[in-house]
Amino acid sequence: MPSSIESMPSSPNDKRKFEHDELPPSPPMAVTPTGRLVHPNWWWKYRQTIREIAAEFTGVMMLIIFGTGVVAQVVLSADPNVAPTPKGEYLSISFGWAVGTGIGVWVCLGISGGHINPAVTLALAVWRGFPWRKVPGYIFGQLMGGVVGAAIVYADYFHAIDIFEGGRGIRTLKTASLFSTYALDYMTNVSCFFSEFMATAVLIIVVLATTDKHNAPPPPGLLPLVLFILILGIGACLGMETGYAINPARDLGPRLLTAMVGYGAPVFTFRNQYWLWCPVIAPILGGQAGAMFYDVLLFNGRESIVNKP
Repeated sequence: MPSSIESMPSSPNDKRKFEHDELPPSPPMAVTPTGRLVHPNWWWKYRQTIREIAAEFTGVMMLIIFGTGVVAQVVLSADPNVAPTPKGEYLSISFGWAVGTGIGVWVCLGISGGHINPAVTLALAVWRGFPWRKVPGYIFGQLMGGVVGAAIVYADYFHAIDIFEGGRGIRTLKTASLFSTYALDYMTNVSCFFSEFMATAVLIIVVLATTDKHNAPPPPGLLPLVLFILILGIGACLGMETGYAINPARDLGPRLLTAMVGYGAPVFTFRNQYWLWCPVIAPILGGQAGAMFYDVLLFNGRESIVNKP
């Protein structure tokens, strides 16, 4: 995905420099006769330091609010003590995560590039020259967005979870799965890894295709719609077996939250540290495989390391 604005102008005649052309310039600032930039207020300069990280934080937070929110509504409403009638089904979950992805990217696309996924950030850093100095901040913002988004949904559905679990403060994996992914019992470890690896590779291939100016990019502003369709498709077609994490921050952030609010060690000890090798390592490696596939076989742009002289 496109990354953020790289630098501000040093004089009135300078042009703003962008890492990618899709992003609009920031609002202009006043310039003194000596060429010194004058910030509108005291907070402006501090905002520029954290703006991209905050954008990734906000994007993932929105993703998790909608995504885990729809899972909580569908699952918890199946208990007649929670709701008089069920409020949704599996397709509702696919739509909820698709909406979360579209909204999440929309709120940060023009600021940070709308990665909202460490697998995307790392794929762009390895294959497309995204600055490595930004990678730790992006991943930190994404992870914290996952924690906060899950905390908001947990607070919203706190009493429904109590009823569903059978008592105040009871917390088991039965409702931990509202927030993070847990594979079906019949899935082998290799099958779980492959499912997440493959789905993330598909995700990255489509992301790179839709941001390729020499392919068929969507009109300006419609990338979130493409991603809505993509995540809806992945959820509806590939999501049953492992819950299609395809995003380390989407799984690890909420998992950290569940560990903090009473679910304890089982969220990490499930199936021999499943949390690490399936929803974290598999998406990262799948993202690298998808980026390699697209850049080696399809991409002609000079941004890729494959096309460097």
